[in-house]
This record gives sequence, C-alpha cells and structure tokens, in this order.
Amino acid sequence: MPLIPWKPFRDLDNFFEDWELPEHFLSAVPAVKAPRMDIYEEKGNIVAEAELPGVDPKNIDVEVKDNLLKVETKTEETKEEKEKGYYKKEMSKGYYKRIVSLPAEVMGEKAAATYDKGVLRIVIPKAKPKPGKEKGVKVKVRSGNKSK
Repeated sequence: MPLIPWKPFRDLDNFFEDWELPEHFLSAVPAVKAPRMDIYEEKGNIVAEAELPGVDPKNIDVEVKDNLLKVETKTEETKEEKEKGYYKKEMSKGYYKRIVSLPAEVMGEKAAATYDKGVLRIVIPKAKPKPGKEKGVKVKVRSGNKSK
C-alpha cells in the first residue's frame, strides 16, 4: 500500500476545489452590504461617490454628522421578481449601509447629493479650520529605551 504524505490542509483544499465559490457562498453574504465608495477632494469640496445600482433615489438616506458620512438604502424584491422562474439569481437585494470618516472638517448642512446611472455623488464643502484647534503634534522618535 503506497504511503501518501500528510498535508494538514488537504481537506480544506479539496473543499474549495469541489465548490464553485460564487454560487455557493452568495447566501452567506451578510444581510447588510457596504457600497463601494470613492472619496476625493475637488474645488474645495469633499466628494464621495458610492455604487448603488438599481436603487430608487427616493429610498437613499444621506447624513453628515461630526465629519462622518452615512449612506443608507434598501432595495426589495418585487412580487413579479419572486414569480419569475430563475435559472440563476446572483443580483442581490437588501439593505446597504456605509459610514465613513471624512478626511477634513466639512459643512454638512451645505451637502448636496445626486444619483445617476447607479452612482450616488455627494458633494460636501470643506469648512475653514477653526482657530485654536490643534491639527496634530509631531513627536520626535529617539533610539534607545529611555524617553526624555
């Protein structure tokens, strides 16, 4: 009888080889999905763009508070979708939520959002830095184990 070398992860390797990952693990995706976002600066504004395909703009909630941006929405299956005889169903419906820290002080009350072709674009004017507010302190790093 031939000897087979022991591989501690053989069972795990076989598991992943036997399963088609996209199909079998889609049901294991959490109920709350986080939309992908790009955040950048443009003309004195912080701009955030989020992918939200197939969403009704009336169902999108955008909030700016304490330099945090929250984007939230929900998509639901219609009765017609439930009655279709699907061969494959990979497009998911559900609850989307993302909260991100903004890279600068902003004026949230002046934020504006538009939704076009599945992309939510939020433009938030940057605030002028408040006087007396510390931006950061450089700390000198020395070698050795004594801190003086």
